[in-house]
This record gives sequence, C-alpha cells and structure tokens, in this order.
Amino acid sequence: MSASLTTTFDDKNSETSTLTSPTLVLNCGSSSIKYALISDDNSTRITGLAENLGLDTARIKHTTLNGEKLEISIPGGRHKLALQKILELLEQYHFIAVGHRVVHGGREYSKAVRVDEHALEEVKRLKILAPLHNPANALGIEAVQAIYPDMPQVVVFDTAFHQTMPPVAFRYALPKYLYEEHKIRRYGFHGTSHAYVSERTSQITEIKGHMAG
Repeated sequence: MSASLTTTFDDKNSETSTLTSPTLVLNCGSSSIKYALISDDNSTRITGLAENLGLDTARIKHTTLNGEKLEISIPGGRHKLALQKILELLEQYHFIAVGHRVVHGGREYSKAVRVDEHALEEVKRLKILAPLHNPANALGIEAVQAIYPDMPQVVVFDTAFHQTMPPVAFRYALPKYLYEEHKIRRYGFHGTSHAYVSERTSQITEIKGHMAG
C-alpha cells in the first residue's frame, strides 16, 4: 500500500557518536510496534512507536537522541511498511543485533534463543496459541532478515519465564486429551516483565530465587 510520508524533524547526524554498539529491540504487537535502540552501556537510547496500524491514522512517533520528536504519517500502513520505515530511520546508527519480544513460545522454549530457520517456523506455528501476536512477531524477524540477512537476532518469549510451573499449576481440570492433543493449559504471560521485577527484587533485597508464575 502506498503511503504518504511526512516528517517533523530530521534525525540525520544527531549525536550518533553517543551510541556505542547499539542493539535494536522490537516489540511487534497486533496493531502497534514499539522499538528502542539501546547503547551497550544501557545509558543512551532512541525510542519510538508505530501505532494505529492499518488505519488512516497510522503513524510512527520517533524520539531522537537529543529528544526531538519526529512523526511519520503512513495512512493505512500495516506492519511491513511500518517496519520498513523504522529500519530506515535507524540504519544510520549501525546497530549490531536485534532482540524481539515474542508473546508465545509454547512448551518448547524456556529461554531466549537465537533466530534460525527452526525458531522462526516455531514462532509462526505457535500462532494457533497467539493469533494476534505471533504473526506480527514473525513479521518483525522477517523484516530484519530481508535487509540485514547476517544480522544476529534473538527472540525472548513471554511464556519462557513460566516454564518452571509444575503440572498442578499449569493443568486445568479438564480431560487429559485436551491437554495432550490440543495443548490446553496455562502458559503464563508477560514473563519478561515478571523476570525483570523478580531480578530487581533480588538485587534490592539480596534474596536469590526464581519466582515463576
């Protein structure tokens, strides 16, 4: 779909030297894409949001290193166009890796993994468990592959944090075949947030432990 591109500010040559070996983080949702470009010391970042995807009001709101705001109007634009524009905005910073937040990793993944053909196919296959999110997550991976085929990419699954739940916690009171044949069970969500909170709690209280959902 064609798009009209309008910008309020130009991010070219704005303090690029303050970003050291940056990593791009993508969170592709059902109707929006959040992104951040983070320096290796976590002190400097560029952030943005593509919102209202698929609608006439679709746009990218981008904050530069020096705090200036840039807005790109992409009426009717969907994930592919938004991702293309985001990568165009960020290519000047020479990021060295990409991390993706992926909603569902099923029973297969208990930790983050580097993207390969199998991992991408699993993200797509598991759309049966997250039909609004996993397809968008896969689009983010493929958009990076199309432009940067050799770029290291890592997927971080929201469900991974909860894989230590015992059966008594993740099984429903349903016939066994529904679990075995149709994968009906609790998986747990927002695991990346839970992992961060538990890690920070451990750091603050100096109490070590793993608090799965």
